[in-house]
Amino acid sequence: MEYNRKIFGYECDIYGHLNNAIYLHIYEEARSDALDQMGMSIQKLNERNIGIFLINLELEFIKAIQMGEIITVSSYIIESTRLRATWKQEIFNSKNELCNRAIVKGVFIKNTKPNRLPKDIFEHFNKFIVNTD
Repeated sequence: MEYNRKIFGYECDIYGHLNNAIYLHIYEEARSDALDQMGMSIQKLNERNIGIFLINLELEFIKAIQMGEIITVSSYIIESTRLRATWKQEIFNSKNELCNRAIVKGVFIKNTKPNRLPKDIFEHFNKFIVNTD
């Protein structure tokens, strides 16, 4: 799944680079958009009393992203069980250069406690698992 957006000045540090904390916001936006593209929006999950809590997030900073840059975020589920999912996300600049990579692990929850996905939702998510190695 791909998500595009522009980097604004208020998101940058004093060096004109995208602020480290903003990467988390962008990755969250892109995961939400990917879920929409999969037909399983946050709203639909909430209606079924399903949530996703992040339990681990690894970021690899490869190349600085400048103010005004148009970026593309690729988001893929690379592993899933009925209890957990792992996403691989990458940010590319307008020259298609890899700038940042994230591995994001989450646990599915119900009423703030870990809970296995219903079979129909698990099978739906499995249609979108991608091997990116």
